[in-house]
Amino acid sequence: MVREALNPAGAAQAIGPYSPALRVGNLLFLSGSIPIDPATGQLLTGDITEQATRVMENIGALLEAGGGSYRHVVKTTVFLTDMNEFAAMNQVYAKYFAAPYPARATVQVSRLPRDCRIEVEVIAVLD
Repeated sequence: MVREALNPAGAAQAIGPYSPALRVGNLLFLSGSIPIDPATGQLLTGDITEQATRVMENIGALLEAGGGSYRHVVKTTVFLTDMNEFAAMNQVYAKYFAAPYPARATVQVSRLPRDCRIEVEVIAVLD
């Protein structure tokens, strides 16, 4: 089975020993994306709307690099440090997907890398 790591120049770079995205056959697995500005490598500070938007833009860059788009996403997991921010996150999230929406789990966690507010991981099935 061929495994191809994707680490495109225009996407946020990994902050540890992992691949931001891994293509295996027609499956594309995206590691958890946090609100890293790909131009600076720095964490985007701001409210959940700003952070969620940056995360979704980072995911879009990885999907494109893997030959996919948001329409290929079948499963996401959203990690929030404050479930009270669910509604605001959901408004941003909804801008990137159309029906039929991917399956999703959303969980509250005590802490995320670099103390960000949100992290999202994705699985996509490519054509």
